[in-house]
Amino acid sequence: MSTKLCPKIILEGTRLTLKTEIAFALNEHPRIVGPRKYRYHSPLISAEWCAFTNFPWGRGLINFEPQEEALALEAYRTWLHLFELLRYYSWIIDRFHLSTKLYQMTANGRDYDFRWLEGRLVELGFRLVFCYRKPETFVAAREERLQVSGKPSQYDDLDIFIHEQDRMARLVEQSILSKMTLDVSHNSVPLAVESIANWLETTGGLYIP
Repeated sequence: MSTKLCPKIILEGTRLTLKTEIAFALNEHPRIVGPRKYRYHSPLISAEWCAFTNFPWGRGLINFEPQEEALALEAYRTWLHLFELLRYYSWIIDRFHLSTKLYQMTANGRDYDFRWLEGRLVELGFRLVFCYRKPETFVAAREERLQVSGKPSQYDDLDIFIHEQDRMARLVEQSILSKMTLDVSHNSVPLAVESIANWLETTGGLYIP
């Protein structure tokens, strides 16, 4: 077993489940990426980037329109090829293909088959963390998020997130990736990160054999 830390983590879940905060914390945690005496630019990526449009809150890998399908799938193939080229490195992803699958099923009635993607992610050692919170805790999470959000209107209807979370749970269950469900109802990023680190340590997810 190598002693080089190179975990590969995909964080999935609906909004208000601390995914981005957890991603940043994972990317600087000594149990995940090793001790650091200075900061450097290790990769943290997201399918949520709105990189298909030249305006804020636009479209990207998750919410692309039907005419952008080829662009989105090519982007996924490009990310996967890059992961395979740079397999001996850590990759932390804040939302990826399951978010795409869920959005496209809901918004456009398109059920994308990502088994080709997951099979190669498994070979690379990617792990899936499903960030989940108890439905009754969404109200407090929204109040905290509204203090910093640039688009507060997206949090008006919490029922959307609760229903989306239920649908995401079914997609996670169907995924062939090694996975854990992480309850973030406590709103503690440090506790969430330690739980992920414990899981990766006990299941061999920190190293490539």
